[in-house]
Amino acid sequence: MIRAVMVMNTQGKPRLAKFYDFQPPEKQQELIRSVYGGFLCSRAENVSNFVQADAIFGPDTLMVYKHYATLYFVFVFDSSENELAMLDLIQVFVETLDKCFKNVCELDIVFNFSKMHTILDEIIFGGQVLETISAEVMKAVDEITKLEKASNAVTLVPKSVSGWQSR
Repeated sequence: MIRAVMVMNTQGKPRLAKFYDFQPPEKQQELIRSVYGGFLCSRAENVSNFVQADAIFGPDTLMVYKHYATLYFVFVFDSSENELAMLDLIQVFVETLDKCFKNVCELDIVFNFSKMHTILDEIIFGGQVLETISAEVMKAVDEITKLEKASNAVTLVPKSVSGWQSR
């Protein structure tokens, strides 16, 4: 099971943090700081992207990360998941973001937070992998976007109701 997905910049500022097992907000912040301070900022570029994360997240926990430009994409998961599959899932997530935002950057993530969550929810839901094909994720996101636009166009309460007058 996937336990957490984090996206943070090279200064350690979280841009996305989604935990699939309950963690109080204070604990979430502590875990994010531990991941960045304990692993990401101190690791050389030429070492493995796979880390045993037992010290931070408890027993039987692994972490895989990928560094793209100014962002780190981090997946935390238990031993029931395959490390290479998780690395590939990060690639699917980034490819989908690239398709959606035309060469994704940190500002796209900051200003399109809800769309990023939608994309992640189409790939992972409740800690389980739902979709691994970027094109299929984009189809679902496009459908959700169309539905959101259509629902925004529908007025739930008419501006004036005949027979009613304001006083």
